[in-house]
Amino acid sequence: MSLWATVLVASVLALALKYLGYVVPASWLEGERTSRITSALPIALLAALVGVNTFTTGGGGLVLDARAAAVAVALVALALRAPFIIVVVLAAVVAAALRAVGIG
Repeated sequence: MSLWATVLVASVLALALKYLGYVVPASWLEGERTSRITSALPIALLAALVGVNTFTTGGGGLVLDARAAAVAVALVALALRAPFIIVVVLAAVVAAALRAVGIG
């Protein structure tokens, strides 16, 4: 399948999925279990994205470098209830410092 065919198929599928969201009965979406799952799903997807981007390379291998140390520092800062901007700055400073000394 060519690139354009893939883009067109993905676009049609996205449109169909969006349309299905409008035709699903509201009673299906109002349950307690459904609301718990839909509220936790973005957290799980973001955690998976961070994990994949932190511990893998372009070739798919596992790597521990400045990114892993930055995530560890961010987790510690979050556990200590630091404001989010401080968490981001601390992680960036750690990653930059480690890269400056040749790690990662």
